[in-house]
Amino acid sequence: MLRIEDLCLEAGSGVLVDGIDLAVDAGEMLGLVGESGCGKTITALSVLGLLPRQAVRVTQGRILFNGRDIASLDDDEMNTVRGNDISMIFQEPMTSLNPVMTLADQIGEGLALHRDLHGARQASEVDRLLALVGLPNGPEQRRRYPHQLSGGQRQRVMIAMALACEPALLIADEPTTALDVTIQAQILDLIGEMRARFGMACILVTHDLGVVAETCDTVAVMYAGRIVEQGPVADVFRTPRHRYTEALLRTIPAANAPGAMLPAISGTVPQPGARPPGCAFAERCHEALPQCAGQRPPRDGTKEHFAMCWNPAS
Repeated sequence: MLRIEDLCLEAGSGVLVDGIDLAVDAGEMLGLVGESGCGKTITALSVLGLLPRQAVRVTQGRILFNGRDIASLDDDEMNTVRGNDISMIFQEPMTSLNPVMTLADQIGEGLALHRDLHGARQASEVDRLLALVGLPNGPEQRRRYPHQLSGGQRQRVMIAMALACEPALLIADEPTTALDVTIQAQILDLIGEMRARFGMACILVTHDLGVVAETCDTVAVMYAGRIVEQGPVADVFRTPRHRYTEALLRTIPAANAPGAMLPAISGTVPQPGARPPGCAFAERCHEALPQCAGQRPPRDGTKEHFAMCWNPAS
């Protein structure tokens, strides 16, 4: 359904995304993981054409959605795709929802644009969507404003907006950020339920490996603008190949003895414009070889499970 081929994104600060390949099949849930600053969100925004064109340039590659290169579409053409065929749940609903518009107006906007629903038909569909995501009593709910809702309720509204046109692909960018644990579980269960009901493909952008283990079919590990490992979740978690993936998995509490201090990954993700020509993780890797920092690593493994590493872990 979605295939990203050799995508490069550049800004004034340097290369943001450096030649990534990513594929998502119909009905599949893919987890895109990595530390903050690795390029996860900017990759997701590029799929929807939401990056400012005057600041961020696509210098190479294609973004194919059902065989159509959507990276080459103009704004009007992209508006027919965004919110209709591909939808997104943004990281912070309080800043993504319009504070001066009611829920009816915000959900109804997409219904009017893509489904030509107005008046009573639109109100009825808004009520149905709100009930679908666990916010019943539609006539009362749709008159409310974002500040009158809890964090979990606002995220449910974001999901209702994303599902309004029954998209083929849903991108969820850290959908449980700043929510307490019980609400996080409810939101993830809701996304899984909606995915099963509508047959959507889904990209879950997160840094929570536990969530990926519970919800995703495949996982792509991103570091410094590159996909460094990708494969089925069970394979990657059981036998990680890239040293960065291996280090990330060691930081999971369940992987350590009770009460033991969690191992940390020293250093930070290199900034765009300051990344070495080889493996960007080399400076932080305890298993780095002499060629790691100077030469771009080869692809190691199989088509289903591969890593870009000179000295793979397994």
